[in-house]
Amino acid sequence: MSFDEEWAVDKAAATDNARMRLNQAAPSAGGPGGAGNADLSVSSDELGAIGGDAYVLRERLAKDGDHARPGTFDAAIALTNGNFGSGSALLTVHDRWNTQLRTLLDACAQISNHLDYSAASHAKEEQDIAASLSVATISRHFS
Repeated sequence: MSFDEEWAVDKAAATDNARMRLNQAAPSAGGPGGAGNADLSVSSDELGAIGGDAYVLRERLAKDGDHARPGTFDAAIALTNGNFGSGSALLTVHDRWNTQLRTLLDACAQISNHLDYSAASHAKEEQDIAASLSVATISRHFS
């Protein structure tokens, strides 16, 4: 069978089996949205909500996670100046807390930024795909 003959057979079979579904997935037993056997499915709204929660958590941590820092530092200095051995230990706790707090703040920011970017990027890709798929374009490929 030549390429042209094989192409004609494949094209006819595809035309017979083609169904157009825009802005929806085939219903399945896997749950809403046609998730089927997918391991993970999430909507852009859910991503946005999680990203928003991560942002709120970061802002609250930035404010509330720093309340004890000035007092802890002042106490560590006062204990150290009073020749108490616990002064240097308290300063170590102070420094470790700051390091861990900054790490957690960075992680929350990364989560928020990544999920916001992912939701926006996915929406743009969906718009680009929808704009490039007109009925005439699809029909041209199957005629």
